[in-house]
Amino acid sequence: MNTQEQQLHVVLGAGPAGTALAAELARRGHAVRLIDRSGEGPAPLGVERRAADVSTPAGALAAVQGADVVYHCVNVGYHLQVELMPLIQRAVLGAVEETGARLVVLDTLYPYGPTGGAPMTERTPWNAVSRKGRMRAELDEAYLTAHREGRARVVLGRAADFVGPGVLNSTLGGAVFPAALTGGEVLGLGDIDLPHSHTDIRDVAAGLATLGEHPEADGRVWHLPTAPARTPRQIHAMIEERTGRPLNVFVLDAPRPFGPFDEVFMAEYAEMFYQHTEPQVVDSGDFERAFGTAPIPLERTLDETLDWYRDLLSAHAPRS
Repeated sequence: MNTQEQQLHVVLGAGPAGTALAAELARRGHAVRLIDRSGEGPAPLGVERRAADVSTPAGALAAVQGADVVYHCVNVGYHLQVELMPLIQRAVLGAVEETGARLVVLDTLYPYGPTGGAPMTERTPWNAVSRKGRMRAELDEAYLTAHREGRARVVLGRAADFVGPGVLNSTLGGAVFPAALTGGEVLGLGDIDLPHSHTDIRDVAAGLATLGEHPEADGRVWHLPTAPARTPRQIHAMIEERTGRPLNVFVLDAPRPFGPFDEVFMAEYAEMFYQHTEPQVVDSGDFERAFGTAPIPLERTLDETLDWYRDLLSAHAPRS
């Protein structure tokens, strides 16, 4: 293995989470390799970008060669998750078992299933009722079993719905902020008077990087730093204060296509719609106490996300 000063951190997946994580790791002074299928596109300053198909054992092994810490932030099309995520897990887990690299996994809340509105902690039972939830629970149990059996060193970081600069495909992303700035229809899902947690993408990145720097965290699930839950109606009011205009909110009481969420996506999302018909409250106190951190306040998240979307809309505005 490399010395502490020379450690190589390899990030699998170049979506918003993987890209933000790669930038955070580079900012912390690590050598960083960012992997996706194409290897194309910009990379954060100080980050090497490469192509690999980590759904295959050979591709995953090539991607992680030389790594001290590997971060699994790969995602696939929503309708392909049940089929492809197990393939990716087997390939990535096999690669770190062979090389000895530690593995940090970006995880979801899906294994918990409906909680009746009870706040979710790391001790909440796993009672998934959906196909995707059961699949995620099976993957997580396989990760933790590999750790218990000494075949790999693994830690899991769970996040709520993403929000923040660079986040498009989220219930608090491209279906909300552009319309809030232009007067279009802003999406609300289910009961918008129920509290719903969101995790700033920069807290996702910082939380995963912290887990990657702390081997003593291995062998368990952690909730990444997440700001106190607010109701969508409260968040809409906060956005109105910042934009100076009322929002035109369209509430979907059942999963139907809307804006960036097409028919294929919504058909797959139907089994997860319980997340919008009961409170979704994430408690990240374990992480905050263990590592002396605090989540970014939602007020700052909204300010900086609105600024990012203003720049995005400006960049794509027609030129006269």
